Amino acid sequence: MAFITAKNLKHRFEKRDDEGQVIGEVTALDGIDLEVEAGQFITVLGQNGSGKSTFAKHLNVLLTPTEGTLLVDGKNVEDVRETWNIRQSAGMIFQNPDNQIVAGVVEEDVAFGPENLGIPSEEICARVEESLDAVGMTAFRRHSPNHLSGGQKQRVAVAGVLAMHPKCIIMDEPTAMLDPSGRREVLQAAHRLNREEGVTVILITHYMEEAVDADYVFVLEHGHVAMKGSPRTIFSQTEMLKTYGMDVPQIARLAGELRQEGYPLREDILTREELADAIAELAHRAGDRPADRQKPGADTEETAPAMRKEKLCLKHVFYSYGSAAHGKPVLKDVNLTVYEEELIGIIGHTGSGKSTMIQMFNGLLQPTEGNVYYEGQDIAAAGFSLRALRGNVGMVFQYPEYQLFEETVIRDVAFGPQNQGLGQEEAFERAREALRRVKLPESCWEMSPFDLSGGQKRRAAIAGVIAMNPSVLILDEPTAGLDPRGRDELFALIREFHEQMHITVLLVSHSMEDVADYVDRIIVLDHGEILMDGTPPEIFSRVPELEEASLSAPQVTYLMTDLAGRGFPVRTDVTNLGEAKREIRKIC
Repeated sequence: MAFITAKNLKHRFEKRDDEGQVIGEVTALDGIDLEVEAGQFITVLGQNGSGKSTFAKHLNVLLTPTEGTLLVDGKNVEDVRETWNIRQSAGMIFQNPDNQIVAGVVEEDVAFGPENLGIPSEEICARVEESLDAVGMTAFRRHSPNHLSGGQKQRVAVAGVLAMHPKCIIMDEPTAMLDPSGRREVLQAAHRLNREEGVTVILITHYMEEAVDADYVFVLEHGHVAMKGSPRTIFSQTEMLKTYGMDVPQIARLAGELRQEGYPLREDILTREELADAIAELAHRAGDRPADRQKPGADTEETAPAMRKEKLCLKHVFYSYGSAAHGKPVLKDVNLTVYEEELIGIIGHTGSGKSTMIQMFNGLLQPTEGNVYYEGQDIAAAGFSLRALRGNVGMVFQYPEYQLFEETVIRDVAFGPQNQGLGQEEAFERAREALRRVKLPESCWEMSPFDLSGGQKRRAAIAGVIAMNPSVLILDEPTAGLDPRGRDELFALIREFHEQMHITVLLVSHSMEDVADYVDRIIVLDHGEILMDGTPPEIFSRVPELEEASLSAPQVTYLMTDLAGRGFPVRTDVTNLGEAKREIRKIC
């Protein structure tokens, strides 16, 4: 039985000018036809602006169709008498948890939905306990959501919907701000509800790996269904997916690239177990392995570090929210030196202190104890200019819309240079140059920054920092919520800034694959302390310690570990596709 039926579903938004006059329409959904059976686990993919979130909001009657028909649990979303019933049946989890957290205490927020459904108190308590445990937030049940990290807030939002026991859960990028362990917990909870209680799940995501275990996948493009089928069917069409701004899971991509090199591998390989089996079979067919093939780690070289100029430094830094004596400790005796022109990745579980630490570097937060230095100067010293520091150490936050505020994009980007004392003409020239650098089309420059897509907002926020000519660029989860094409383009820009403008870059991310591909050094935080500091191969070779800290390694690292466990002489510190292919060539 179909739980969701969409027929020729269309939705158009009115486009207004600065005076609020309607000047046209924007088509967000353009004839969607699909059916979702009750109890299915569905993944919806698509690039930013493809209509995914607009479609999701229709399922919860936050929007209604301009044309066409949409039935949810047999009820027409345009029948206002059924709105409350539909919302009881279909719970919604948004991209930004701040949009749905309403209470001042975590457990009260999770209880809010069941209370509104009239659930008895004893049952509410049981549901709150069950839901918080499912997302790993039981220890925070009496905390204020305001004191939680972005990822922790998202877990609370997920728990709030789980506690309502809906027939269907609509999850719009629910794991974008979560660490690897948090992603696993949320997805495991959703799959468990789907498998054991028959809950229909609609998952919108930009993590291709999250679609692997779905029953069915829909790919949206410009408001219509461009592709549909099982995960194996969809991810075997790599070139088609690329035309829609999508990617395939790292393991499937590796298998595809090996096929292109002539290895006889199936086109529908999705998991590392499947690829490990296939490679092992090929290796055994190849006969005895040559004796001169390298053992794990044999081609790594130790190089003496060159003399580098110290850029930023934390010495014995402690930080607590609240009073030093009674507050919640977030950073504990952190010692860290960042050198000129480094490209550093900062990883750690949700709440590990990453965002707090990077805000120390430009004085947005001051240590409870300890010292912060910029080019050898204590930023807390008398006479030190924090204003000048913030021009030199630029910050792009998790949610770029929080730092966009002007009437037009170009005015917003010019604000920083003007605040530095530049005249209007020079400030606007800086803004134009920065907007060109981030490749934001000129057609967007006179638009309101709030009318931009998620990816365009990221570019505008980065341009606003670049326009100030910083020597350090700090990015806090810059690709969260971006589609694969937008992610790759943004990382290419970051590397370009690093290489051409000689900027020191600190990148906070929850994507292990992205960190492995783009940075030269990784800092691992765990409960406010630096757990590891090294190159990507050094860090990702310590898989058990990473997993203990709620992190993980890239999928190709696990694949190499699997092969090494089967007796093949491959390195286990491999972190990217190129290295993985070199190791596989040695044994096949």
